[in-house]
Amino acid sequence: MPVTSSSRFEERKRRLSGVVAIPVTPFDADGAVDPESYAKLVDRVIIAGIEIVTPNGNTGEFYALDEAETRHCLEVTVKAAAERASVVAGVGHDVRTAIGAARHAREAGAGLIMIHQPVHPYVSAEGWVEYHRAIAAAVPELGVVLYVRDARIDGERLARLADAAENVIGVKYAVPDPVRFASVARDAGIDRFVWIAGLAELSAPGYFAVGATGFTSGLVNVAPSISLEMSRALRGGDFRGAMACWERVRPFEELRAADGNANNVSVVKEALAQLGLCRRDVRPPSRALTAGERERVTGAVWPGLLGR
Repeated sequence: MPVTSSSRFEERKRRLSGVVAIPVTPFDADGAVDPESYAKLVDRVIIAGIEIVTPNGNTGEFYALDEAETRHCLEVTVKAAAERASVVAGVGHDVRTAIGAARHAREAGAGLIMIHQPVHPYVSAEGWVEYHRAIAAAVPELGVVLYVRDARIDGERLARLADAAENVIGVKYAVPDPVRFASVARDAGIDRFVWIAGLAELSAPGYFAVGATGFTSGLVNVAPSISLEMSRALRGGDFRGAMACWERVRPFEELRAADGNANNVSVVKEALAQLGLCRRDVRPPSRALTAGERERVTGAVWPGLLGR
């Protein structure tokens, strides 16, 4: 029986309909990537029940890593996952660099790529489609997840891209507007993609109510059990249970979101440092937390996230 594109990506799509973990990138005392700590973090979330991991996401400080480091992070993740979870490699920058990273992801053993929102100052809708089409076409064996942060990208463009690249199977939608999301998803085809709430746990209930089936998470680095509990509740239609999780994570996630998400990664790494799982170091343009901010992280983690 021939393998169709839909059946070829079926398991990857199933895993995208859950908690999509975005690991932080730990650094050592010299400021280099710490592969040992990285592997332990990946192993920890997989043991907890996470089935899909995205190295080189924004929580992983993608834009602060050089090309060799992003490749190293991916290789560490694939090895640590050991086929227990799917790996989605974050790729981006110019088309040539993104294609090189996508091909490396394929060779390293990843099953999917996530294409970061282009950061070029002059992005046209047609150019956006062509950018993603070129990258997807270079790795037809891999599932492709689009990272949409631009409200101008509409359902028509998404449908056109899927027509041109059948391996585009998921959309990580990170425009903070669930009404816009509902319209875009239906114009593109609600059943055509896996729709992922790209603004993590606080946005997940609203986006699930109008069509999302998965959500991304940086919190999962710290407290994977809560993220998984929320996912189970949402997928089962238990919005009351999901909102109970929402209440628990809100103080922590609001610390991350403050000041235009300036401390998004710093807060997660501070919590991990307090748990003894990695150093708290981040790279510019992120910054280290002040003593007062670190105390607020402590208050949000205990007892809120970890129940102590």
